[in-house]
Amino acid sequence: MSSDRVLYGYWRSSAAYRVRIALNLKGLAYDNRPVHLVRDGGEQHQQAYRALNPQELVPCLVDGVQVLTQSMAIMEYLDETHPAPPLLPADAAGRARVRSLAQLLACDVHPLGNLRVLQYLGSEMHVEESMRGSWSRHWIGEGFRALEAILADSPATGRFCHGDQPGLADACLVPQHYNAVRWKLPMEAFPTIRRIVEACQALEAFQRAAPEAQPDAPAVD
Repeated sequence: MSSDRVLYGYWRSSAAYRVRIALNLKGLAYDNRPVHLVRDGGEQHQQAYRALNPQELVPCLVDGVQVLTQSMAIMEYLDETHPAPPLLPADAAGRARVRSLAQLLACDVHPLGNLRVLQYLGSEMHVEESMRGSWSRHWIGEGFRALEAILADSPATGRFCHGDQPGLADACLVPQHYNAVRWKLPMEAFPTIRRIVEACQALEAFQRAAPEAQPDAPAVD
């Protein structure tokens, strides 16, 4: 599918995963341009990509002449430029709640398990792989314990994180749940999170955004 909208990402990048979900929920066409974060030292460090995003991270969305970075900013940009269906509630209190849930995941939990953090722990701090796994499980678990309490105790929680339509918080939750499963975090203590993730994963927008559905995902025998 050819489009003026191009998403540079990586199949297993949580941040790119969020943006794919948002684009799909909006029904927006885009070209998917993989940036391999490991091969040849990481294609995100090559000059061509660095010219697009000097931070050398994914995702990067090129929308016509606009070059946008940072997944949270990209998703809010999509919501402002393509308001329907909305990723954020109509009321100020609802928007604040959804942003709080999304930032808990995207700003507090995800950065601690980011690829470059785990690579640094291994290459510079000489932390063994098993301990890096423990690190990831610990910080995802800390975030999920707080998130579960917030979701379970709030009447604003519906079928999804906020009400009965998926939005910004759900786009952040599903990729972090993927990481939790990847790092073998026991999920029994998080029934509300699991219920919401199951509701999301039943939707085509989330299915098409899943890491294994991306063109750069490794083939499975």
